[in-house]
Amino acid sequence: MKDYGETLLALAESDPNVVVMTAENRAAIRGLPEKLRGRFVDVGICEQTMIGMAAGLALRGRLPVVHALATFLTMRAFEFIRTDVGIAGLPVVLVGGVPGFLSEANGPTHQAIEDVALMRGIPGMQVVCPADGEELAAALPAILASRRPTYVRYHAGAPVTGTHAPFSLGKAEVFGDGFDVAILTYGLLCREALAAKELLAEAGIAARVVNLRSLKPIDETAVLVAARARLVVVVEDHLQTGGLTSILAELLLARGRTARVRSLALAERWFRPALLPAVLEVEGFTGRHIAERAAAWLRMPEA
Repeated sequence: MKDYGETLLALAESDPNVVVMTAENRAAIRGLPEKLRGRFVDVGICEQTMIGMAAGLALRGRLPVVHALATFLTMRAFEFIRTDVGIAGLPVVLVGGVPGFLSEANGPTHQAIEDVALMRGIPGMQVVCPADGEELAAALPAILASRRPTYVRYHAGAPVTGTHAPFSLGKAEVFGDGFDVAILTYGLLCREALAAKELLAEAGIAARVVNLRSLKPIDETAVLVAARARLVVVVEDHLQTGGLTSILAELLLARGRTARVRSLALAERWFRPALLPAVLEVEGFTGRHIAERAAAWLRMPEA
């Protein structure tokens, strides 16, 4: 399986309209400049300029794939994304690096924990949050083929499972079929959710994990089926406001459904900077923490 950089290069080589851009964020695409030459543009630390350039290129038939740190891409350049890309519905792919807990040792200024809320609030914007590097690479062809503005939470981590289901926008991946607990998650925390599922099984609690790799469009069927569980746990490295917790609430309200829901997200705070394992431990997002909280919530009498 090709990694993200190899996949992007292959797509660019097969389609001369693909242009790769970055705001001095080259880690994932370090080998592309010499191969793409004029179709690789580094604007420096100028995220707003990059979005304006990408919009102009898209208006002329190009398919720009832009890269920057997620916090600066989604906040510093937000007005440009909304106005230049969103209103026009241009096929610009926005790849945000080190989102959520992946910013680990960085403080609040570099913590993109409101990025999903900002991006999904733009009409027509798709939001994709891969669970690992394999899913990230698999998502890229579908994103480019959609010809729609798309925000991607970049995550190139080790595989969380043997083989992923084929990627499709608006289609979740479901692990397990338990209805005691349903864990809804995405991105980095999919690995921890799967670990929690195994721990719950050891305690005799049947669980399922719904990997919502596409948050917009969302897989309504997978979510509504999961909502039939005795307990639904939302797990996300994002503020509780505007992320998957809000998406679930909006969907249940729109469909006239109710569910017993608990949210394991960041409520009104940034996380404490540290190396990733310590962040997960201190903030309570390891598989063990998720399983313990789910079991405890399940034991509580329903209101």
